[in-house]
Amino acid sequence: MAGRYSTALFELAESEGSLDAVAADLASIRKLLDESDDLRRLVQSPVFGADEQSKAFGAILDRAGIKGTVANFVGLVIRNRRLFALPDMIRGFTHLLAAKRGEMSADVTSAHPLSDAQLQSLKQSLKAATGRDVQINTKVDGGLLGGLIVKVGSRMIDSSLKTKLISLKLAMKEAS
Repeated sequence: MAGRYSTALFELAESEGSLDAVAADLASIRKLLDESDDLRRLVQSPVFGADEQSKAFGAILDRAGIKGTVANFVGLVIRNRRLFALPDMIRGFTHLLAAKRGEMSADVTSAHPLSDAQLQSLKQSLKAATGRDVQINTKVDGGLLGGLIVKVGSRMIDSSLKTKLISLKLAMKEAS
């Protein structure tokens, strides 16, 4: 379902010639979601009705200066009661844009939001490893405790503290 929405938004933005502007607005929304537990709760919780979500998200978009195509798209998503899938829609759009530009797309999950410097460093490391420009989609999962999970294509690198602790626990069970 998220794929259909992201494809429709991509095709609309492409026909309007506004791919870069839409991508920038979606990146702003993704950053807002990564930084605010309350906003994530608004997006994910079925407790909030479409009217509440529309008013709250409308105010957030206005304050962030997001108008036009992306604001209309988010309004449609809210009216259709699909706001919970917005992060997946943003990720899908980013994948489509990366494919059009000849870039690779990487999904990075971290315990805390990554700084711009960390993102640039990671981008350079992935470019060196893959030989192609890499578009990074970030996601925050506090359950990781620390470290990163990086997915590029079919490859996954899990350096999270949670996984290391689980491996250590299994090793200790085998030793006893």
